[in-house]
Amino acid sequence: MKLNEIADREGATHSRKRLGRGIGSGSGKTGGRGVKGQKSRSGVAINGFEGGQMPLYRRLPKRGFVNIFAKKFNIVSLGRIQKAIDDGKLDAGGEIDIEALKAAGLVRRSRDGVRLLADGEVTSKLSLSVDGASKAAVEKVEKAGGSVQTRAPAQAEA
Repeated sequence: MKLNEIADREGATHSRKRLGRGIGSGSGKTGGRGVKGQKSRSGVAINGFEGGQMPLYRRLPKRGFVNIFAKKFNIVSLGRIQKAIDDGKLDAGGEIDIEALKAAGLVRRSRDGVRLLADGEVTSKLSLSVDGASKAAVEKVEKAGGSVQTRAPAQAEA
């Protein structure tokens, strides 16, 4: 294979719609924008604008607090881990961390780590390395003869 032979799959790229190129093109003259009005002209930015009236998003009261520093964890339950082991996607003998969970398809992207919850039952002896775990999840894993190591103890109590 040569670099000049590499091409996208058939239908992967679409040629852009050429607007305003004559009546016969089907999108000539007004170029699909309709006739007159602010939206037919260039430089339009009217998302949320209500003609000078106070917009809805400013009229409604704001409630609560949004923590912009909040950690976003991937939540994985013990039941899903056990099912992955039963299906042969995870190796119960090795250490189960975020990379192993990604490879098994239990986690899509890393985010701020993995948090383990106690939903479901676990029968295998597991060695888990996660960023957080509920007390019930730790108890279930230890009852089955395994261990849970949390990398960030401060986040595990949240």
